Formats: sequence, structure tokens, C-alpha cells
Amino acid sequence: MRRGLAQWRRPSRVLRCLVSPAMVMGLIAIAPPVTFSGGSQVVHSVAADEPRTRARELGITVGHLEPGPWNAITDVAGVTVGQVTLVRGEGKLIPGKGPVRTGVTVIVPRDDVWHHKVPAGAFVLNGTGEMTGLAWVAESGFLEYPIALTNTLNVPRVANGVMSWMIRENPGIGITDDTLTPVVAECDDSRLNDSQGRHVSEADVIAALDEAKSGPVVEGTVGAGTGMVSYGFKGGIGTASRRLPAREGGYTVGVLVNANHGRRPELIVAGVPVGRLYDPDRGTRSADFEPYAAEQAHQVGPSAVPGRALQPLHEGSIIVIIATDAPLDGRQLGRLAKRAALGLARTGSTARHGSGDFMLAFSTGNTIPHYPKTPTYVMTHLADIYLNPLLTATIEATEEAILNALTMATTVVGRDGRKVEAISLTRLRTLLGVRRAPGT
Repeated sequence: MRRGLAQWRRPSRVLRCLVSPAMVMGLIAIAPPVTFSGGSQVVHSVAADEPRTRARELGITVGHLEPGPWNAITDVAGVTVGQVTLVRGEGKLIPGKGPVRTGVTVIVPRDDVWHHKVPAGAFVLNGTGEMTGLAWVAESGFLEYPIALTNTLNVPRVANGVMSWMIRENPGIGITDDTLTPVVAECDDSRLNDSQGRHVSEADVIAALDEAKSGPVVEGTVGAGTGMVSYGFKGGIGTASRRLPAREGGYTVGVLVNANHGRRPELIVAGVPVGRLYDPDRGTRSADFEPYAAEQAHQVGPSAVPGRALQPLHEGSIIVIIATDAPLDGRQLGRLAKRAALGLARTGSTARHGSGDFMLAFSTGNTIPHYPKTPTYVMTHLADIYLNPLLTATIEATEEAILNALTMATTVVGRDGRKVEAISLTRLRTLLGVRRAPGT
């Protein structure tokens, strides 16, 4: 079990997630309910004796390729991740005030990516959502700024934060230099969060970017994943990686997801229909498939307006960010991005009508200069016939990242007292027939 540290700034009541997940989530699970923001009880574990654990540490092995040292997107050299988590308030929803269960997660492809751009490509499996800046990525074939993940209504403010940070780092932007269109991807956390409040500020985004670093990545109920729900369980941030053997290039593929997708009966773990087995009495005609029934049961407070038809439940979304050090161009990275959809499908997702499923891949294996001094520049290009191991690595890492988001997430009580349980690891072990690994 890796040990880590979480700290928060009291003046702004922000939980600032800085390092490795295992010890942090373990403390949350074995201690009394954690309190933030003046004593508001907001985060609980499924069971007092159940520390949260990554899928691989539970004995769940996805695919045949080996992970990198951190089993994270940060195994790709130069890639850093920063997160700010906002948790405060409890009780009835007061639009614009709280309760707050949200945050921001940023992925920085490399230092000074503005002047040393990375090739990039994207794929949209289902477009009920938004990832800003994709038109320029598709047109140019590169990425020139950090990627930010947040909740739906917070996209403009988070984009402002990215722009403010970029201008601070590159003062010529918009004056003597080019302008920028940030890449900000969203999932809807309004089941648990006061989304109208748009509580993630520019300062929060800048703090996440300033604190972005390599090494282990905190997962689960953190950053942009704080208020997310996946397969009817608490979801959020997950990450994983794969490292190819030397005979296949020795390249690394890392994936980070914000999981907010799927219905309970759909969940598949290592080929086992966990979602259907987890609550066998539910059957297939549960509230997971009847959007009005569950909302009727939980719609209280300001959201319950007499005489107004109830709205369907959220279909959810997922954002998948793929990094690699293999020397690929934008076209090939688009192909990697498509394969992430296969990793998603392996966990049971059907990319439902109302789901926003966005995949973005970039490579640190080449550098595209900001303003080339000569008409041509040299890039190393991996031949397509050698691409297959990277496609496999992307699928495996995506599947495992989603499972890590589920197994590392903690139970959360959000607005109007809505409670979303984390998946029980004890129950999961039983269904999969895996033994507890030593030390977990």
C-alpha cells in the first residue's frame, strides 16, 4: 500500500489533493466520517473495515501487458496531473450556494507545451457533452496547452482559469503571440453537486496547474470526479498504464478517466456481470433502466416543483485522456483514441443516447515547434504496422482506469441528502472469487 498525504487550505475550504491515493483513501475508510467545511459530514466509506484499493491490488488483472511503475498516466515521462477538490455544505440544495461536491483535474502533457507542442488526436463515441478545443486539435493535429476536466456548468470558468494560467506563463499571448482555445472536458455532477453555483474558480484551476506533478495520482472521489457516479456506484477519477516489452518498442501508454457513465446492471468486471449479480433482487427493470422512477424517489427540496413533470435521470458521461511516448502523429493518435472505446465497452458501457463519451490522445514522442524557424522540421514516425501493441495497451489501460475509479471512490452524501454508495470491495471480491492480496 503506497502512503500519501492530503492537505487542504482552510481559508477557501478546498481539499487540495497532492499525492498518492492508497493511504488517503485508507484513512477515509477506517476513520470516522471525514468532516470538512465547518463540520459538515460529507464523505463516508462503505464499511468501516474496508480501505479503498486499486483493482490490481484486489487481484483483478486486466489483459496481459505490464503496467508502468505508478500504473498511472504519469508513467509517461513529462506528464503531470493536478487536482483541486471542493467539498462543503450539506442538506437541501440552495442553487448557487451548495452543497458543493465538485472540483477540477488537469493534465499537463509536458513542460512549456505552448512552445513544444505534442501531436494529438481525438474521438467522440457519443456527443451528448462537450470537450472544447477539439476543432483546432482536429485541424492542427497537435495540442498546445493543458487539458482540464470539470463539471458541465463550470466549463467557461475553468477555461478562463486555463487561459489566465497560460497568459501568466506566456505573457505575449494575444499581444505579440497567438491566441488559444483551451481543451476543457465536462461531465455532469448535478446529482450530488450544486452545479448552478459553478463553484470551481479560476484560482482553483491555477492552483491545480501550479501543483501538477508526476508520480502516483489520487483517484476516486477527487478533483473533477468528486460528484461523479458510474454504473450506479460512486465513480470519479481513475488511471492506469501499460508498458510494452522492449521487443515492441518499450513504449508507455497511460490513461486517465473521469467516470460518470453506465447503469448498474451493465457493469462488467473481468468478464463477470457484476452489476447484475451485485443486487440480484433488482432485476433488469430497476430504477437503473427506468429514469423517472429513481428521480421520483429522490427528487426533494427546491428541485421538487408541484405540477412539473420530472426529468429523466442523467445518462452520464466519461472522459478518457490517453498519453504515450510512442512517436505517433495526429492521425495515429486518433486511432488510439478510438480504441479507448473498446476498453470502455469491456466494462459494460453501451454509450447510451444521453452519454457524452470523449477520448483525447497525445504523444510526447515528438515535438512540434511553436514557430518553426525553417519551412520543414523533422519528426520520428512509427510505422502503422507496428501500432497494434499500442492499440492493445490503450484498451487495457482504459478498462483498468475505469475499474480503479470505482474501487478507489468513497461513498458521498450530496445535495438534498442524496447518497451514492461506493462499490463494496468485499462484495466485489466475493463475486469475482479473488482473494485479498497480502497487505490490502
